[in-house]
Amino acid sequence: MATDGFYPSDDPRERQQWQIVDALRRYGTDSTRLAHAFAAQHKLRPVDLFALVAIMSAEGAGAPLTPGQLQAHLGLSSAGTSYVIDRLESSSHVRRSREDADDNRKVRLRYTQDGMRTALAFFGPLGQSTTAVLAQFDPDELTVITRFTEAIAHAMNAHVERA
Repeated sequence: MATDGFYPSDDPRERQQWQIVDALRRYGTDSTRLAHAFAAQHKLRPVDLFALVAIMSAEGAGAPLTPGQLQAHLGLSSAGTSYVIDRLESSSHVRRSREDADDNRKVRLRYTQDGMRTALAFFGPLGQSTTAVLAQFDPDELTVITRFTEAIAHAMNAHVERA
């Protein structure tokens, strides 16, 4: 069975790189499984969780999403995106917010307190485990890890956008 380029050679650097990529692959698979478990437990669809993560990330970065930005992120039609937002709003995960004093038509998507409590109840233990793992690294190592994870996230997003 020819596996040239798929599995690492005996070169230590190549083997280490393969271990990193393999860990990321396993992380991605487990992350997807976790997303499906959360969605099933809360009677949501996996796309709803993808929307929730996008809304949370944007709000955490100080730039809450508009429905149009969420639509572009999810790759859904306008109607499909509205349906996702309606589902998330009716389940008290998110709310539509009109906070632009100059343009009341501009809507931003915000997490609700109920949505945050629900997410923390499910993902809180994972957050605690992640914090414990990160505590094992010194500030210089965390700088490298941050640079690496940001670069990997960007590369993954670029690949998804091309797919």
